[in-house]
Amino acid sequence: MLPYIRNWTDVERTNQANVRLGTFLAFVAGAANAGGFLAVGQYTSHMTGQVSSFADHLVLGNVSLAVAAAGAVLAFIGGAMTTALLVNWGLRQRLHSAYSLPLFLEAVALLVFGVFGASIQLFAPLFVPLTVLQLCFIMGLQNAVITKISRAEIRTTHVTGLVTDIGIELGKLLYLNRDIDQAPVLANRQRLRIHSRLVAAFLVGGLAGALGFKHLGYVSTVPLALGLWVLGLRPFLRDVRERLGAAGWRGTS
Repeated sequence: MLPYIRNWTDVERTNQANVRLGTFLAFVAGAANAGGFLAVGQYTSHMTGQVSSFADHLVLGNVSLAVAAAGAVLAFIGGAMTTALLVNWGLRQRLHSAYSLPLFLEAVALLVFGVFGASIQLFAPLFVPLTVLQLCFIMGLQNAVITKISRAEIRTTHVTGLVTDIGIELGKLLYLNRDIDQAPVLANRQRLRIHSRLVAAFLVGGLAGALGFKHLGYVSTVPLALGLWVLGLRPFLRDVRERLGAAGWRGTS
């Protein structure tokens, strides 16, 4: 298993590694989004609804709800900012685990949600808003990782753009090229396959997250956190070995 995933989060990238990592992260996003909805009654993987909610509640005079929606958007932005800070710092330090750092942070946040989630039921007025902010932060964190890695070619926390691109490519695929004098309309079959794969992974993750939360509760997020941790472990250990080796060499010189 480890040899199969060894290059998924390394700074030395391939298109295949990007797609594989994106597929797994789409699964995680779908699971966390579905489980989070059952926990707090809100979807947190995309901000379209939150921005619309802010506008609606502001017009209706529901100031507290408008503030909550604005907070969710800011938390998502904060997650993306955190990824940018961690990744850029890691790249400047020439770390192989530069892309693993935000995934480690996401794993910790999911563990906190899974282990302490039962407190939400006991202190709902306090913990539900904080949990929404935490889940939005996680989604911003994760979406920025794969966006940065793939140079904005892959997104994982929402499927609107993916479904749109699938529709565009299917339209090209079904187009009848009758004009011989003009360049033919051709579908990008690779993009169609990749985006279909990402949507399928998000859907399967949503099913797994909903079933897991229904039968196991908050602890169902723990396997997601462990999966993220395993993905980032190999490049992190490589950095540790290189740093220790460099320190040992300086100590004997």
